[in-house]
Amino acid sequence: MKKDQQVTKNNKKGVVLTIIGAAIMILLTVTKVVPSSTIAGYSVFVGIAFFFLTEAVSKAKGSESGLRFTTIWEDLKKPGVIVWALLPIVSGIIMNILGNLIFHGEFLDHVMGRTSAFLSFDKIALLAGQIIIAAFGEEIAYRGFFLGKGMKILPFWLCAIMSSVVFAAGHIAAGNIGIVIYDVAGVFIDSLIFSMVYRKSGNCVVSTLSHILANTAALVEVFLFF
Repeated sequence: MKKDQQVTKNNKKGVVLTIIGAAIMILLTVTKVVPSSTIAGYSVFVGIAFFFLTEAVSKAKGSESGLRFTTIWEDLKKPGVIVWALLPIVSGIIMNILGNLIFHGEFLDHVMGRTSAFLSFDKIALLAGQIIIAAFGEEIAYRGFFLGKGMKILPFWLCAIMSSVVFAAGHIAAGNIGIVIYDVAGVFIDSLIFSMVYRKSGNCVVSTLSHILANTAALVEVFLFF
């Protein structure tokens, strides 16, 4: 009985921490009403910190953890995971092509502009590392924490939409309003797909692989064809 009571107590603590962490992430992202603001970027670090904090408090182990390196292959083989994991590559390429056609090249300039602050496009080796680190951090924060822990409180789709809105809003950058809306919409769609990858795999390492592949494919497309 004492063990069950302890588990319940830990779960309650996890819920409280999830609410606090998600609220802080949302508040930080709201600062994007000023597109030039950089404070919103800290929401990723908050998400990462609260992910490990909630995992520690709830004593998540093995399959209960949302971050597993030892089960990557098994998780990839789960029904539908690979299909969903590859989908962002297709959506990213289509968004770039349509964006380039609709906005006559200005869309890609906008995307490159908002990412140039933390990506070194002139140094391939460094760029590769930056893409991996950025994707991993975002997946732990938004899929592992905001979505994964949030699903223990609210329905999946509600958490997926909420986390995707926050994730997409964090990518707002100053520019032509039409381009900004198009850019954020694309990020929102990809975030929903990453959410499905996480739901089906239960592992944000898998959604990270999907995220890395999508970002890499988009950059290769830009470098080769635009």
